[in-house]
Amino acid sequence: MPDLRPPLNDADDRLAAMLPPGVLRPLEDRFLDEPRGRYRGRGAVLAAPRDVGEVAAVVRACAAARVGIVPRGGGTGLVAGSVMPDGSMPLVLSLDRMTAVRGIWPDEDVLVAEAGATLQQVRDAAEAEGRLFPLALAAQGTAQMGGILATNAGGVAVLRWGNARALCLGVEAVLPDGTIIRDLKRLRKDNTGYDIRDLLIGAEGTLGIITAASLRLAPRAAEVATAMLAVPDPAAALALLGVANARLAGNVTAFELISGQGLAFMSAELPGIRQPLPAAPWSVLVELSLPVGLPADTALEGLLEDAMERGLVTDGVVAQSGAQAAEMWSLREHLPEANRRIGAIVSHDISLPLSEIARFIDDAGAVLARMGDMRVNCFGHLGDGNLHYNVFPAAGRTRDDYDALRGPVQETVHEMVVARGGSFSAEHGVGRMKVADLARWGDPGKLAAMRAVKAALDPLGIMNPGAVLG
Repeated sequence: MPDLRPPLNDADDRLAAMLPPGVLRPLEDRFLDEPRGRYRGRGAVLAAPRDVGEVAAVVRACAAARVGIVPRGGGTGLVAGSVMPDGSMPLVLSLDRMTAVRGIWPDEDVLVAEAGATLQQVRDAAEAEGRLFPLALAAQGTAQMGGILATNAGGVAVLRWGNARALCLGVEAVLPDGTIIRDLKRLRKDNTGYDIRDLLIGAEGTLGIITAASLRLAPRAAEVATAMLAVPDPAAALALLGVANARLAGNVTAFELISGQGLAFMSAELPGIRQPLPAAPWSVLVELSLPVGLPADTALEGLLEDAMERGLVTDGVVAQSGAQAAEMWSLREHLPEANRRIGAIVSHDISLPLSEIARFIDDAGAVLARMGDMRVNCFGHLGDGNLHYNVFPAAGRTRDDYDALRGPVQETVHEMVVARGGSFSAEHGVGRMKVADLARWGDPGKLAAMRAVKAALDPLGIMNPGAVLG
């Protein structure tokens, strides 16, 4: 990768002269933070463009001045993709001023939003028209659509609706030379050559800047039912998922696995969050969404009865109101907050084939127990095979006591995942934190193709330097 120029500062007259007035701003500390506090970004100046033309001007100026660009969305990513802790001082680019919902076509189930709009804004705009934007994240009030697409984010409804990629019909974007791609089509079918949209989605800002997107909406479900069910173990949870899919194919919206350790952390750190079931080693949070004429609560109660007869469920609570359902989801969404308060030694965002999950949980727990006295909180999106496998200090100790184990634990977990045909990066991306993992475990042919694409589109190496490919 070509060397970028020496440190930039906000008095760099050459760069400022190439940009419209008001685009460059002093860099606030909040743009250099990341949620887990393990990385601190660097940057000399902030660019806050107001439209795609100004984004293109920023990119062209940075290309001319050989200055790296670190795109910054809502800052909710967990792999240091939006902070650059070392290297030549970059420009940080924020789309905080590009938040418009440009249009919504309810009859087409399409909405066009700018990249700085939060997921909550998009969901609210869809709901105002009686529609649903199905992507759902705990950080939806902060996460921005540009970052969501750049990382191909998932969330709790992937089982029914897919990742962000599956909900995007077209993009407006700026390539590393400042070229603007205007491809905000509202089409389901458009086979006209290479799909640049899909290339940019999941590229983590290393191939260009997404500035707007046309998004797929859906009719709102007529019936929604939610339940928290206690299960004996992950194998029973997977069997329950199979029964649910067989009985209600296509209507299981979410299927979340929650460990008893996670609920214990909740009780200790967030006692104000109500837990609907007595303590259990494992539980699942299930949501069904059904069309008119199929009462969801009846369907869920039938599933519960069937599962209990099979010995897959030992206890359960079906939400009797929207408020009770919201309480159950609040419990799930606060699990990461309880984790942060405890302080993880290392967190893993992994995915596995469904048939491998139960054995992996058993085997990984046994291996880690031999490495040291640690607690594991395993939870996540069981329906699509994505687990958050987080390792914590023993009670009374802190994560700093385990600094020497952090690397070996992560390597051990990732090795076990890859050996079972899984991925060490399920929904948060590679960022800078998992560059070495990608180099070690990525398919050589795929990596070669990725490097060729990067070199072709970004020969100067200015787009999010150090992310993904290092």
